[in-house]
Amino acid sequence: MNTTFSLRSLHLSLRFVIPLSIALALVAYAVVPLFDDLTLRWFARDLNMRSRLISSTLQDPLTELIQKGERGRVNALLQRATQDERLLAVGVCNSERRLLYRTTAFPPSISCSSDLPDSQEMLHLLQLPQGPVHVFNAPLEQDGTEIGTLVLVHDMSYIQRRSADTRKYLLLLFAVLGVVISLITVFVAHLSWRGWVEGVRAMMRGEGILRPFSQPAGADLQPLVGEMRTLLRNLETERRHADDMTTTWNPATLRTLLHKQLTGDQVLVVSNREPYIHLKSGQEVIVHRPASGLVTAVEPVMRACSGTWIAHGSGSADRETVDRHDHVGVPPSKPEYNLRRIWLTEEEEQGYYYGFANEGLWPLCHNAHVRPIFRSSDWEWYKIINQRFADAVVKEARSDDPVVLVQDYHFALLPALIRQRLPKATIITFWHIPWPNPESFGICPWREELLQGMLGSTILGFHTPFHCKNFLETVDRYLETRIEHESSTIFHGGQLTMVEDYPISIQWPPAGQDTLPPVEQSRAEILAELGLPEGQLLGLGVDRMDYTKGILERFTAVERMLELHPELVGRFTFIQIAAPSRSALEEYQNFEQRVHALTERINQRFNRDGRPAIILKAEHHEPDQVNRYYRAADVCMVTSLHDGMNLVAKEFVAARDDERGALVLSQFTGAANELHEALIVNPYHVEQTAEALYQALTMPDYEQQERMRSMRSLVRDFNVYRWAGRMLLDAARVRQREKLAARIGRGL
Repeated sequence: MNTTFSLRSLHLSLRFVIPLSIALALVAYAVVPLFDDLTLRWFARDLNMRSRLISSTLQDPLTELIQKGERGRVNALLQRATQDERLLAVGVCNSERRLLYRTTAFPPSISCSSDLPDSQEMLHLLQLPQGPVHVFNAPLEQDGTEIGTLVLVHDMSYIQRRSADTRKYLLLLFAVLGVVISLITVFVAHLSWRGWVEGVRAMMRGEGILRPFSQPAGADLQPLVGEMRTLLRNLETERRHADDMTTTWNPATLRTLLHKQLTGDQVLVVSNREPYIHLKSGQEVIVHRPASGLVTAVEPVMRACSGTWIAHGSGSADRETVDRHDHVGVPPSKPEYNLRRIWLTEEEEQGYYYGFANEGLWPLCHNAHVRPIFRSSDWEWYKIINQRFADAVVKEARSDDPVVLVQDYHFALLPALIRQRLPKATIITFWHIPWPNPESFGICPWREELLQGMLGSTILGFHTPFHCKNFLETVDRYLETRIEHESSTIFHGGQLTMVEDYPISIQWPPAGQDTLPPVEQSRAEILAELGLPEGQLLGLGVDRMDYTKGILERFTAVERMLELHPELVGRFTFIQIAAPSRSALEEYQNFEQRVHALTERINQRFNRDGRPAIILKAEHHEPDQVNRYYRAADVCMVTSLHDGMNLVAKEFVAARDDERGALVLSQFTGAANELHEALIVNPYHVEQTAEALYQALTMPDYEQQERMRSMRSLVRDFNVYRWAGRMLLDAARVRQREKLAARIGRGL
């Protein structure tokens, strides 16, 4: 019997192994050439990047030497460049396609009169007698005029050697893979056949056959499932990085993404603050755009997707400007999306907004040494208003599966309320403020209800991985859920929530950048408006009048800097733009009084010849006005005591197209995780912040340029369109998986 069993098992195994071996051989035969081509493209792309870097480095000194006619120094510069072992030769052609300069190894078969590859091509490869080479040409420009072409020739013979080695390893890998799969197949087939025989025997003996299924299905595979999820998450992270390297994020990219990934899907945004407020001014109605990082970040998304924004209508003329469905097209000059307004009474706003949201959740999440206040009446209003916004979402939805972007801490209950009415909706909740640790969040009396409400989200976004980690630990502390930290997912009430970090940013290029006056003109106008002399050093802070922004700590640092460096007294003025915020709250009223008092005290000490140390402008400024101050300032200070991201830092960087100015940035902002070239400080450390301010004011121009250029590159590539695109791409993938699961379910 055992011999027969073994022969049958072996026969079944061979019936599978032999075709598998043949298939693997065919795959290897087909894959190796493809892999060679892919390897060649990888190396060519690497050489493209190296060539662009070399040409960018040589651009300025080379054009200067050519203009001066210093032939010897040009040849020396080119020869030094070829010390790189992969760079074979360098040549320079003039505008008449004549070779002016060349290194000794420059191939004679490459001439300026021949057709050189275009710099935008992916592969710049030529086959020469000495072997394959990679050719890259870049224009040389002087004051915007092309004066010639720089030709870089890289030796690619090393690629052939590496490809040969790689081919050997690949073939060996397939051989080993075939052996391993065969052995596993034989083993599994043996166990399967044995299990079937044992089952028949048990049935013949009348024994139960359900015992093996007493364990949960797939219990033995759980460790493998966890590892697979971790692997898939790593692959997803790598794919994201690859997308970021190859995708230029702008409104057109976002529209294309929405068209391809979310075709026909409705996008709704929910926030407390509306992007445009209509106010009465005498007999006229004026439109005001509030100073808000949220509006700055989200409005470009709405312009790109032409969706509907649902928000609290708080303006004195808001009711007069909406239609019978409470809709108004915005922006007013050229409507690109709909604004749906929700109306609140003064009592409702006092309880929901000023009470629970801003006296409770705001200080709770910011750890700014202001005690949170929680009242049962405020909590009741918070629940009522969240339900009202959920009703509006359902009413605005044209289908049962819209994409809903819920913004910020005002709507922690909203995701679950929407989920109850629209179970197929894809709900993305973005928490714009920090998330505290579990101990701090435990102060809230209704912590479980808030967490359950947020877990109605399909995707829950925070600014940083640290905030995501805090949220996962908070849920783990206070709710009965299944959390997979490797994949950053939470299973609760039959609902899966992905917890991801999406660092928010600003639009690029900034709105109205082309219409702004030159930096020199902006600076001269600001100095004249403030009555300051030419050459006065200017510092700048732009914030809401909020205790989390570190305004008092900033002023104290300015005072300490003037104490340590008295030569700057009268030569330096700090301008603080502080838009009024939540002035109905006593805590904010007290804070504003302290800011004014500190300003007056410092100015009494350091005012020289009518040049105050601090100019406090506690009033609203339109974005174009703020941009003028950004461009005029020598240094911008962002000293938040705790902040989710802080877009002021990025706005300042974006405004400085002259690549000048310095940024002093608090380590407690999300922006500090990205803008590493800023002067990072602990705002609680007065002397450290004061010295950073002095360093910024005395920083050489070349250092300012290097730091600013790097930060501008990051803000350009990681802009608000990328922030929105990443969330919408993740939402699109979730929707695709759910639709596939639904089709499979119908098939079963």
